[in-house]
This record gives sequence, structure tokens and C-alpha cells, in this order.
Amino acid sequence: MTIPAVSIVIPVYNEEAGLGHLFERLYPALDTLGETYEVVFVNDGSRDRSAAILRQQFETRPEVTRVILLGANAGQHMAIMAGFEHCRGEIVLTLDADLQNPPEEIGKLIAKMREGHDYVGSIRRKRQDSLFRTWASKAMNHLREKITRIRITDQGNMLRAYSRGVVNAINSCKEVATFIPALAYSFARNPAEVVVEHEERAAGESKYSLYSLIRLNFDLMTGFSLVPLQWFSMLGIAVSLGSAALFVLLIVRRLIVGPEAEGLFTLFALMFFLIGLALFGIGLLGEYIGRIYQQVRHRPRYLIEAILEDSDQRPS
Repeated sequence: MTIPAVSIVIPVYNEEAGLGHLFERLYPALDTLGETYEVVFVNDGSRDRSAAILRQQFETRPEVTRVILLGANAGQHMAIMAGFEHCRGEIVLTLDADLQNPPEEIGKLIAKMREGHDYVGSIRRKRQDSLFRTWASKAMNHLREKITRIRITDQGNMLRAYSRGVVNAINSCKEVATFIPALAYSFARNPAEVVVEHEERAAGESKYSLYSLIRLNFDLMTGFSLVPLQWFSMLGIAVSLGSAALFVLLIVRRLIVGPEAEGLFTLFALMFFLIGLALFGIGLLGEYIGRIYQQVRHRPRYLIEAILEDSDQRPS
């Protein structure tokens, strides 16, 4: 069994309309690199014909293609984890199947890795996304960096390269919910970033809804930092001190001025504010407790239905 120099891990979910375009550009781009490689497609429980198309591609290029078929949708990052656990390259890259990251840019990341870096991220030169999504992504990048101290310029871009050491460290983690680029950054000793081009989707639409993006950022911030809890604790202390000061002020005012009916609405407003603050704190605690609950159940992160690979690629 020959170990390839480069592995490309590509999660696939309902991408039947764009897979043909991906194959047409991906394999020629990799063939010109002068590196031995393997492409590991992970079908993340697609409901369309994606699995059948991947089977056909495996039959076309079995010497460099491996296909992992998951039994159910596990999510993008768990699909990548499945690819990480079965890929063999010394340099491992991740690439989305929607062609927003041109496969022709893979060489830039490999060249940067050859300079001695163990993790290389990418920054989209000109994002082909809506104005709202671009602005929201930049805002979340800034907030995430402040909370987690993880400096990833473009966290939404999945064209990234990892050394075998970093991939092995990621595989040793058994977290149920995680954000792979941030996890890799925490393990990397010499990270770097390169600027790459960005294109519109070749076909289909984004699989990330607004709710999914919010959930992803919640997982990122609660999975890599206790700062949100610490911030809320300090806010609770400040509100408690403020409430005590206001209580003393109202008592003194009542003794000097007398009872005031007009202050009733102010007290109601203050009460609703404090109730809202308490509910936010309960929700924040629930996020952390929920992560603990998911972890202690020890359920499998994904279920593999089948692995398509050439007999020469199987470990002896």
C-alpha cells in the first residue's frame, strides 16, 4: 500500500447538481501538482443522487478515489472527522463540494505547508456572498477572536491544509460537537494563512440556514472558551451591586420625598430587565450543560454505512 503525499477530504451533502463540475476541475488540478494524492469523499447522508454519483466516480478513478458513505446526516464537521480518520496523506486538505473554493488554489496551500507550517488556513480575496452574510461573518469572526483567542481571519472558509501531526491530534479528540479549524489552530505550532480566490456556487444552494450558522458559532464559542460564563458572572455581580444601590436610593427617597406612584413603571421595567438577564444566563448555562450531556452519553458521532476503496489502498 502506497501512502499518498496529499489527501483531499470533501464532505458531500445533496450536491448531485454540482458534483460533475467538481470532478471536471478537481482531478486535472491535482494531476498537475506533481504529488501523489487521494481524494476522500464523505457522503453525509445525502437524500439525492450524490451517493450514486460518487460510486460512479470511484469506479472511474479507483486508484485515487475513496468514498465513505455515512448512514445518516452527521453534519459537515463530523463528516470531515470521518474523512480525517480514514485518510492517509502526510498533508490533508479540506474542500467544500460547491466549488466556491476553486480546486486550482490547492497548490497554494501545499506550497505553504512545504515551507514548514503545520496548519494553513485561507482567506477569500473577494467573497461571492450576500452583503448581509459577509457582514455577519466578519462580525462573528471579531467576536469569536475576542472570546476564544483563536485568530482565524476567515472562519467560514473550509479550504485548509493540515499536517499529519495536527490531524492525528484532532482524531484523538472525541468531542461530539466541535469546529475543526479552531481545534486545529489550538494544536498547531506554526500556523499560517494564504489568500485564495472565491467563486459563486456551481449549482444548488447553501446547506447552512441562519439557525445553523448561529448554532455553529454557539458551538465554537462555548466549545473553546469559558469567557462567556465569566463575562456573565461579572455582569451578574455588576447588576447585583447596581440593584443594591438602587434599592438604597429608593428607600432614602421614600423617607425624604414620600411614596410615589409614578415610580411603579420604572420598577416594572427594571424587573423585566432583570428577568430577561436571568433567562439569558440560564440559556448560557444550558449551552454548557448540554455539551456535557452530549459528551457523557458516549454515542457514536457518525455511522459508516460503507467505504469504497481499491483493494490496493486498504491497509494490510
